[in-house]
Amino acid sequence: MVKIDRLIRSRRKTISLIIRQDGSLEVRAPLRASEQIIRNFVEQKQNWIYTKQKLVLENKQQTSPKLFINGEDYLYLGKKYPLQIVPRVARNLMFNGQVFLLGQNASDKALSLFEKWYKTAAMQIFTERTAFYARLYGFKYQRIRITSARTRWGSCSSKGTLSFTWRLIMAPPEIIDYVIVHELVHTLEPNHARAFWQKVEKIMPDYKTRVKWLKTNGHLLKLSA
Repeated sequence: MVKIDRLIRSRRKTISLIIRQDGSLEVRAPLRASEQIIRNFVEQKQNWIYTKQKLVLENKQQTSPKLFINGEDYLYLGKKYPLQIVPRVARNLMFNGQVFLLGQNASDKALSLFEKWYKTAAMQIFTERTAFYARLYGFKYQRIRITSARTRWGSCSSKGTLSFTWRLIMAPPEIIDYVIVHELVHTLEPNHARAFWQKVEKIMPDYKTRVKWLKTNGHLLKLSA
């Protein structure tokens, strides 16, 4: 029997299956769908589930935690930049557009320094891009929040707060824009019904390509295990 790690019910009309980056199975189902209907659907899809879980776990094993050593590459906006350990640097960790510079005396706290740097960059860029799309298409939202979520790129609260994980700042700009548009559309369409995807497609006709990139490469957007 396939293990369901998380079941989310909402006003959606269909059942969907999501394999998270840790290999867990998340099932999203209509409010009125019975346990038996959900279980039958999951069992029918067991071959697909096991194949996806195996792929996710294999990819996870191939991505080792960062060691924070000279020459190691770090993703930022979809590009890799090497790390240089230097005797001194003004703010412990800096980025000059070509390399990351880490002060030698700060090597023991490199992980927290990188996370802080990514969060700052994420807030700035996500704020700018969200405002851009909101102005262009007339969306309204309350505020932006940066999280440390590991398996969720973004979310939209019922009050219009848009949340994005700082890890998304490692992705290419076009992928970031997709997640932003996805959450902005949720301010109008709370679920993933046909109307939601129609609105997304109207803004981004190639959104499926961007979704595929996230599913294939999302496991790379991290610093630690």
